[in-house]
Amino acid sequence: MGAAPQRWLAVAALTLGLLGCGRIIPQGQVPPPATTPPPVANAFAAGLAPGPAIATLNLGRDDAQGALASFRESCPRLVVRADPSGLTEGRDWKPACDAAKRWPAAEAPRFFTTWFETVKVGDGKAFATGYYEPEIAGVRKRQPGFDVPVYALPPDLVRARPGDAPPLANGQMPMGRYDADGKFGPYFDRAAIEDGALMGKGLEIGWAADPVELFFLQVQGSGRLVAPDGTVMRIGYAGQNGHPYTGIGGVMRQRGLLGTGPGQYSGSMQGIMQYIAENPEAGRALMRENKSYVFFREIGPDGPYGSLGVPVRARNSVAADPSFVPLGAPVWLVMDRAEASGLWIAQDTGGAIKGANRFDTFWGAGAEARTIAGGMSGRGEALLFLPKGTLKKLQQVK
Repeated sequence: MGAAPQRWLAVAALTLGLLGCGRIIPQGQVPPPATTPPPVANAFAAGLAPGPAIATLNLGRDDAQGALASFRESCPRLVVRADPSGLTEGRDWKPACDAAKRWPAAEAPRFFTTWFETVKVGDGKAFATGYYEPEIAGVRKRQPGFDVPVYALPPDLVRARPGDAPPLANGQMPMGRYDADGKFGPYFDRAAIEDGALMGKGLEIGWAADPVELFFLQVQGSGRLVAPDGTVMRIGYAGQNGHPYTGIGGVMRQRGLLGTGPGQYSGSMQGIMQYIAENPEAGRALMRENKSYVFFREIGPDGPYGSLGVPVRARNSVAADPSFVPLGAPVWLVMDRAEASGLWIAQDTGGAIKGANRFDTFWGAGAEARTIAGGMSGRGEALLFLPKGTLKKLQQVK
């Protein structure tokens, strides 16, 4: 969650992220080949087509009420944010956002039919996974049984100054550290950090009981540390060590460990965790193949926060690629997983969530959320809700 803060790595999807397709973010199945990101820059370049009238979509009141509440929370960012999808400008959303402030919840479906039109990006074929907010055993201060440090962002983790390292493909300078001689280099990787490279520096904001649970919380990008006395500490994504993310599910797949045959494990998050539990030494080595390491900060009682900088809400918020979906926009999904179908608000991003019509649905916290997110793999179709008149304006531009 928070892929930009990432999320909330993000921000963050477990399945796909675990399988090395790219989230902070989470789930467990291999996406079909059709979800390979197209070689286009954004939604405008991917091609647009008008969708059906919203009134024909059978938008339910409960669904619309949740989406309206999340849309309203998104508006302060939506109206000022640059939109890399090429579809909208912040001012395009202002009329709908102004109306949302005073719109009665009981008439939420009418809000969307009044202010929006539907647009299909590319072929509209969608793939959706799921993510959640993990709850793991953890405490603020170290005590017996809680020996796995949860680190804050180290002050020596910095972006290279121009000329000190080659820029990344996106033009940004890489993250790393300067040594005593002022030479820039990579930051400590996961193995070095787990072996104690940051111990004694006062960076511990909490302590977890299980290193495997903390690893998966890092994949999700945010979560809750629950102490034996029931007290809860919410933590969110603060940064990452600059090393590329490696999905351990993808590594397992390459090694023939995933599947339905003898000795193989399910490609879901639960199956991957089962392998690690049954093979602790090999599992520890497997996790270290992901050199990426996530740092955290304590967050308030609300949240977690997505890449848009607003709280993500269970069953209302979805992560998307901002090059193809304006963050803050409503998204209509019709999937072969009924629970993933309906109206969502794009409020987050994720390392594995790339390309047109690729989504990561958020399910909240708790055992049920973990089960749904860990096994979510839905295929179907997607529509964007854009301010009325957007498509006509875009067609004039073309």
